[in-house]
Amino acid sequence: MSDGVWYNPMSWTAPWFVIWLGLYVVIWARAGGTYLLGRGIRTGVGRTHTRLARVLQTDGYQRAERAIDRWGAPVVALSFLTIGFQTLVNFAAGVTRMRWFRYVPALAVGGAAWAAIYATVGVVSFRALSYFFTRWPVATGVVVALIVIALVIWFVVKLRGRHNNV
Repeated sequence: MSDGVWYNPMSWTAPWFVIWLGLYVVIWARAGGTYLLGRGIRTGVGRTHTRLARVLQTDGYQRAERAIDRWGAPVVALSFLTIGFQTLVNFAAGVTRMRWFRYVPALAVGGAAWAAIYATVGVVSFRALSYFFTRWPVATGVVVALIVIALVIWFVVKLRGRHNNV
């Protein structure tokens, strides 16, 4: 792991499998922890933490719980191909007390896919962005800023649309 810090997978120079394995361990800890947090809330912790209890009322969480209720473990596995929704799905799986013998295989399969995506596309994307930034810092900064602005505008429009529909 030369030229980098051990906790930054983008700087790892290890073979692909080692990077994948490191990311796989991360997803087990993160998703499994989110699942356990959901189970803890279900057993009463949520009553004392109003912030966490409010999460249970959000549209995203309600969507995740309905998906888990209808489709079960495949939703957990496929959620790892999304951004943001995967956290809500793992949380909802814990809150709804999805049985561990269904949850663990779904986490194993989905987590493996997530680690493979981040070990390939994620690293390649980061390296491409670094390449462009070192050669054309102003142009790269402008493009990244425009993308961020577009995403913020899209997000605000979505939130306003939801707020107007309530």
